Amino acid sequence: MKENISSKAFLFTFFALVFSFKSFGQSLEEAKIQMAKDWERAKAYTIDYLNTMPAEKYSFKAVDSIRSFAQQMLHLAKGSCFLVSNATDEKPPSFSLSDVEHSPTAQNKDSVMYYVITSYEYCLTDVKNFDVKKWFEKTKTMNDETKFALMNKAFEHQTHHRGQATIYIRLQGIKPPNERLF
Repeated sequence: MKENISSKAFLFTFFALVFSFKSFGQSLEEAKIQMAKDWERAKAYTIDYLNTMPAEKYSFKAVDSIRSFAQQMLHLAKGSCFLVSNATDEKPPSFSLSDVEHSPTAQNKDSVMYYVITSYEYCLTDVKNFDVKKWFEKTKTMNDETKFALMNKAFEHQTHHRGQATIYIRLQGIKPPNERLF
């Protein structure tokens, strides 16, 4: 009788653990799907910003000591690739390893659009393909952050710099794009 109760308790505990791990794994996959949706939304929102600023104003600086609108967006692209590549260990686009932000040939609207869209496509591909089982591994660099934390910081980084671009657009007397929460 005692052995029968112990067997039942063991089986109950075993199945509870199996189902909780299965549920946790499904939750991580759902989180990854949501993360990819958020990157898709951020990409569309940033393209709205790029299209809102007139091409002839891409060199505009709110004050001399800060980045131009083009440099702000190029920094957004480069930084996102840098952070995501450190999280996923995937090779980033070659432009993100250069000083694209200060390259004279990268400052026009067409070039900025190319680099920014390429960065979002890179980040999206990495987010979609990255194994959620590795999310909580510590990175070799970046203050021992988890890979998941770095992916979140990449998203925060692009949001921060897109938000800064709002001021550039407003100083041109233009209404910035409406917020895209969904």
